[in-house]
Amino acid sequence: MQFPYDDALDYPIDGLPYQGHFISPGAEAPLVLLAHAWGGVTQAEINQARKVAALGYAVLAVDLFGKGIRPTDNAGRQAQISALYADRAQLRARMAGAVSALQALGCQTQRLVLAGYCFGGAAVLEAARAGQPALGYVSFHGNLNLPDGQDYQLTRAPVLICHGSADTLVSLEQFAALGVALEQAGVPHELISYGGAPHGFTQEGTERYHPRAAEQAWQRFTAFLAEVFK
Repeated sequence: MQFPYDDALDYPIDGLPYQGHFISPGAEAPLVLLAHAWGGVTQAEINQARKVAALGYAVLAVDLFGKGIRPTDNAGRQAQISALYADRAQLRARMAGAVSALQALGCQTQRLVLAGYCFGGAAVLEAARAGQPALGYVSFHGNLNLPDGQDYQLTRAPVLICHGSADTLVSLEQFAALGVALEQAGVPHELISYGGAPHGFTQEGTERYHPRAAEQAWQRFTAFLAEVFK
């Protein structure tokens, strides 16, 4: 691979093809893995990856659905995420498989932060509960529910949660319960709730977009990256 790089990245997981989008100034750059919302790797995810990469990081917009699987209607999107919620081992494998692909390219996978939006936030927390190595885990308006039989005892790095207080899909009760679970496991964490912000508040161009909360979450995210990569 020649650097700088900004293009699609094909990689296999268990013999099946996946295609994310990788942006990197060089092989020595710290890594950020961005997990997508329920539509798969779209231009919105690529744009967000470029925004993070502009700070000097290598960024992979990871593919959790499979190459070419980019559902455009809500029924198709729901089918994809429901299948992975029902098979948590597969969801964990797809997060870990993306990191393995980057490791094979010689990237600095020991200096890695996992971050995700909506469904991607849930995928990041699934990786955290699995003990997937990272320097930090970040969820933006993600599903915060703790599946039966799971906990955060294997999580070994700080967790940052950026949540909207007006989220009607993920309640403040779930937000608080996550804080309890992280505290019980002794995991360093910061849970931020933005007043008036709905589910998907970072998604520009949608009716859910909440500019103030989105900007505040972005500023905290960039500061978090600087803190864990120092």
